[in-house]
Amino acid sequence: MIGALMLDIAGTTLTQEDIELLAAPQVGGVILFGRNIESPAQVRALTNHMRQIRPDILIAVDQEGGRVQRLKQGFTLLPAMGRFGELYQQDQARALDLAEKCGWLMASEVLAVGIDFSFAPVLDLNDISDVIGDRSFATNIQDIILLASAFLKGMKRAGMASTGKHFPGHGSVKADSHVAAAVDSRSLDEIRQKDMQTFIQLQSQLDALMPAHVIYDQVDPNPAGFSKFWIQDILRKELGFDGVLFSDDLSMQAACVAGGADARIQAALKAGCDMGLVCNDRAAQCVALTGIQDLPLPNQERLERMRGQIPELTITADLNLGVEWQSIRDKILAFRNELN
Repeated sequence: MIGALMLDIAGTTLTQEDIELLAAPQVGGVILFGRNIESPAQVRALTNHMRQIRPDILIAVDQEGGRVQRLKQGFTLLPAMGRFGELYQQDQARALDLAEKCGWLMASEVLAVGIDFSFAPVLDLNDISDVIGDRSFATNIQDIILLASAFLKGMKRAGMASTGKHFPGHGSVKADSHVAAAVDSRSLDEIRQKDMQTFIQLQSQLDALMPAHVIYDQVDPNPAGFSKFWIQDILRKELGFDGVLFSDDLSMQAACVAGGADARIQAALKAGCDMGLVCNDRAAQCVALTGIQDLPLPNQERLERMRGQIPELTITADLNLGVEWQSIRDKILAFRNELN
């Protein structure tokens, strides 16, 4: 059974404390960071060990490309998604083709080392945000929709579920919600007609969404990830979205408005999130786990959709996934070299 808490670990192997924590019923996922990565072979050994301890665990990573890429050593260094948006202004067909290939390449490498999914793609607008920037595909909503659709097609072909973030849009909010409270004072109609359009028009291709830790104060006093209005009224009822809802990291500064780690994850789950992330704070993870241990487990059928099509292979040295992988990798690397 899959629990409602996703946490992280400190190193490249599991400690005894990690092993004991993974056995807790309400632990449902692990997210990997750069400190957990030495090589493809090491990552596959780590994920195999996790599944020996907890066969039903979901393992995730942030492998967006550009400045948000945790798997680096031995993996393809992917361009930021904004580079495809720039190319799109000159050569639409090539930009869409490369975006699809990049989605396939990212997903294939992540799955090969035993990770179920990357929290991708970013569907925010590249507007005034201090934290989004070229993590976004473009400065134009319609360009984002077309490029993200191509990227999603590549992910799906590789066998990976997708997570669009950060609903209903973080790009038009200046503050970085990792380190500060983020507030957007636009009306619901303004948000719906602009930033929300990427999520609305792509929802049929998405397996999951991650709400933003942003307070849209003309709409609801709570950050979107703690808001029954955004999650239940807008996402579930109005839009009919039936995918998984992951909270953004509940250790982020903008999430602290809900109180301690136990209050934060309770607020996220009660608002309608399926799984809450608590990262880079073991003490907070233990508090969060205590706070939800008596709550029912989340929707299992929904969470099972996030399980990746992980190939059965042994990685002994450098990553080598075959002829198609090499060909697509060469094309993406050639594009990266054009940018330098």
